[in-house]
Amino acid sequence: MSDAPLHLVPVRSREAKDFVRTWHRHHPPPAGQIFAVGAADERGTLRAVAIVGRPVARHLDDGATLEVTRTASDGARNANSLLYGAAWRAAKALGYRRLITYTQDGESGASLRGAGWRVIASRPPRAGWHAPARPRADHGNDHVTRLLWEAL
Repeated sequence: MSDAPLHLVPVRSREAKDFVRTWHRHHPPPAGQIFAVGAADERGTLRAVAIVGRPVARHLDDGATLEVTRTASDGARNANSLLYGAAWRAAKALGYRRLITYTQDGESGASLRGAGWRVIASRPPRAGWHAPARPRADHGNDHVTRLLWEAL
């Protein structure tokens, strides 16, 4: 992978979701989004994406908050930090006052710290949504401790 500088590019919903399907380690693409942003190299090759949508937790969906619901990268250096910073600038430009995201236990959060984000809470593992009367598929984040981050 090249360490050439990356630049921001607009990304359509379908392209962002296809990129997540190809490169994300443990989650499928999110169902919806408000916007997506990408990072491309000097040849214009898409190297990373961030998808931003309404907060998944209903109690955080106050109309002024957005959530980075996915980032994915092919390993390009500093791509996620670039995207987290761009996502916050874009959210503010659209009038939002808060941007959040989560990391799972075992993820370093280096990209978030590099973009100036901070941890504001730890979330304990969830048992999942499956119940015998209402079967649900595991989405890869059940039974995992998570950290809640906020853009500054």
